[in-house]
Amino acid sequence: QVQLVESGGGLVQAGDSLRLSCTASGRTSSTYYMGWFRQAPGKEREFVAATSWRFSSIYYADSVRGRFTVSKDNAKNTVYLQMNSLKPEDTGVYYCANKAVPSGWPTQAEYYNHWGRGTQVTVSS
Repeated sequence: QVQLVESGGGLVQAGDSLRLSCTASGRTSSTYYMGWFRQAPGKEREFVAATSWRFSSIYYADSVRGRFTVSKDNAKNTVYLQMNSLKPEDTGVYYCANKAVPSGWPTQAEYYNHWGRGTQVTVSS
């Protein structure tokens, strides 16, 4: 099992920045990807960004590309999401997820095995 704990959410104004962190513990050696997803009120959970844990592959949703940056610190078992130029439509609960299988696209939630509890990000206009 892998436990994930997110932090760094908050209430900001449009144009501001936030950095989310997610620290993994437990059986992290089986990790292939770490991903970030978000869910806005009344909407389905959507992919935001993902990084390969073992290599350099990175994926972004079109809606955040150029504004968000995902990075990792393998020694600390931590993945980060730097969010710049935030918009009100970025509001939602942000979840960190661990993909412990090699198959399946890292942009799809159904291929992730472990999830954090989420951290709220609210962007006011």
